[in-house]
Amino acid sequence: MPEALQNTPPGEEVITLAGAFADRDAWTAEGWCSIERALEVVGTRSAMILLREVYYGATRFEDLVRRTGLSEASTAGRLKQMVADGLLARRPYQEPGVRTRNEYVLTPRGRTLFPVVVALVEWGSSLKDKPSGVRLVHTGCGAPLVAGVRCEKGHDVSLPETEARLAREV
Repeated sequence: MPEALQNTPPGEEVITLAGAFADRDAWTAEGWCSIERALEVVGTRSAMILLREVYYGATRFEDLVRRTGLSEASTAGRLKQMVADGLLARRPYQEPGVRTRNEYVLTPRGRTLFPVVVALVEWGSSLKDKPSGVRLVHTGCGAPLVAGVRCEKGHDVSLPETEARLAREV
């Protein structure tokens, strides 16, 4: 454990700020924070529950409205934004005798959110005041999926082992 954390009481561990990032009062993250950018894309309840339904296999507008409980106007607006943000793509389909319509499918960018979805499912299941909901499991062995944080070299990394630096310093 880093020396700076040896005297930190359990439960009070935080990310260590390093380099130019260490002087917390010398900067603000507003406007350039990657968390803010991510939340601008998926930071609404409607975006996340629409993604949930697409991950579960729903693709058609009427199914997404029905399964999420969102209004048609909300669903249409959010789907339009998710397509513009590159999370979903429109794919035309046509049933016999009916005009061509679009269904919504995950893009490669939308699939990269899978670990985030797993983490939200796992965390949401831990809330004691709500029913546990769904359990995501590995098809190959049946074991529950767990979210985790690893460095690029494959080490599991905990919160107190995490250091924040400006991207140009890494």
